Amino acid sequence: MHITPDNRLKKLIVIGDRLLIKPSRPEERTASGLYLPPGVQEREKVQQGYVIKTGPGYAIPMPVEDEPWKSEEEKVKYVPLQAKEGDLAIFLLSAATEVMYENEKYFIVPQSAILMLEREEEL
Repeated sequence: MHITPDNRLKKLIVIGDRLLIKPSRPEERTASGLYLPPGVQEREKVQQGYVIKTGPGYAIPMPVEDEPWKSEEEKVKYVPLQAKEGDLAIFLLSAATEVMYENEKYFIVPQSAILMLEREEEL
């Protein structure tokens, strides 16, 4: 497989209830006008960015069944995350892990650290 700018993030797998977030510039406003004023970011340690990838969600183990006639299927099911790719997320920086990938900064954030999402879709 040849890595291109379009598919370079496809090989990253986000685990469990975590999100991969690309931080946006603090002064950047969304189309609806949402942004974090500089004072809030410094005082509250809050960051905003766009959800690039999401994990499968919260794992729910399936009950163990010892019935040999049943097919082998996935033993773990997931409750999906509320956040979706493309959402603007405002999150607590204290819970985030900063990572560099191909010279770009990202945050890995558990869904529990997300304070608010903005989704660009028709109401």
